[in-house]
Amino acid sequence: MLRFLDLFAGLGGFHLALKSLGCDCVFASEIDEELRQLYRQNFGILPEGDIRSVPVEAIPEHDILCAGFPCQPFSKAGDQKGFECPQWGNLFDNVIDILWHHSPRYFMLENVANLQKHNNEKTWRDMKRRLEGVGYQVRERKLSPHRFGVPQIRERMFIVGSRTGLDHFTWPDGNSNSGVTIRDILDKHPRQARPISDQVHKILEVWQEFLELYPTDEQLPSFPIWTMEFGATYPYENTTPYASSLNELQSYSGSHGIGLQGLSTIEIMSYLPSHARRKQEKFPAWKVNYIRQNRELYARNKSWLDRWLPKIKQFPPSFQKLEWNCKGEQRHIWDYIIQIRASGVRVKRPVTSPSLVSMTTTQIPIVGWERRYMTMRESLRLQSMDELTHVPSTLGRQIKAIGNAVNVDVAQKVAHALIKNDENGRQT
Repeated sequence: MLRFLDLFAGLGGFHLALKSLGCDCVFASEIDEELRQLYRQNFGILPEGDIRSVPVEAIPEHDILCAGFPCQPFSKAGDQKGFECPQWGNLFDNVIDILWHHSPRYFMLENVANLQKHNNEKTWRDMKRRLEGVGYQVRERKLSPHRFGVPQIRERMFIVGSRTGLDHFTWPDGNSNSGVTIRDILDKHPRQARPISDQVHKILEVWQEFLELYPTDEQLPSFPIWTMEFGATYPYENTTPYASSLNELQSYSGSHGIGLQGLSTIEIMSYLPSHARRKQEKFPAWKVNYIRQNRELYARNKSWLDRWLPKIKQFPPSFQKLEWNCKGEQRHIWDYIIQIRASGVRVKRPVTSPSLVSMTTTQIPIVGWERRYMTMRESLRLQSMDELTHVPSTLGRQIKAIGNAVNVDVAQKVAHALIKNDENGRQT
């Protein structure tokens, strides 16, 4: 029986995956006190707290090191400070120390997909070099549950290593055609479901009106709709507001056509869209394209958009943007899965769920046809954690823990491919 460590354990996604393959957990760590107690209730093991306070020699011998080390320093949604993050940036050092001291046969790591591109790929190159430096052959790949029959699009970077080489290892086939959809994991009108608020209902009705007013002979845009660009004229193609002088900016208009004449620099910045306030000499090409496309959309549809705009302007900025991911489908917003994020109102076909994120309760996916948020149990199913009995006590902590968890089905398939021919363990 192969022995494994479960570092930064959270709800125990790696534990569930490795246990299903007959492996034995000999050590776990988790800094969050409530999650430590839940882990003990679910698995009979009380994790150590902060791994940085555990002497490396006190950690038991093991065959597999598993770690879903904190992703905030590398996530697009975070500040992307990487190893410079004062709270979490140095935790990878502890992983390296344990690998160096104990030399387990294998390791499995999981993190956000953006890790591979963080800091122009320098972060991952350094991490890989260090992993190889302590004696491992290393491979990495981005994987998502929806490729394995789990209806959630959640791309994550999986990293595996072996001290004896990886000639035996093949990444699991991620081209499942199981036909499973989000409807297969949803309960029908569950009693514990939280209904959407009056404000969310109103904003979705305003966007429904937009869908009905949009010309029927045109496809809805595939680019994000940024209404704050409707009427805006500030410079964006060859320069930015940050790189422009005060006198120049005062001759333009900001969000929704607000005039910038006579305003101070601070006031002007407050009247610009948030995506235009960055301290950049030049915007990246994708942003230039989105701004141009939105201004062209407004120019073509100004006659009816000007009548509709006052309705959207009364809501916070995150409600003023729409990502319509249902090209060619009926224009009825309540038929779909909806998620409200900082990037806008995202509407998806009821086939897969958007990625569960460790953010706020307002970002829980909405089941449009039932005017409600997904429940905690439905979210657990999307992480393949159906069997967990004990979960965090409050909704906010539930969402944070589930959003941070490793998907059990994906981890199990990767682990099986990694250890299936291990001569010191059982054939799996």
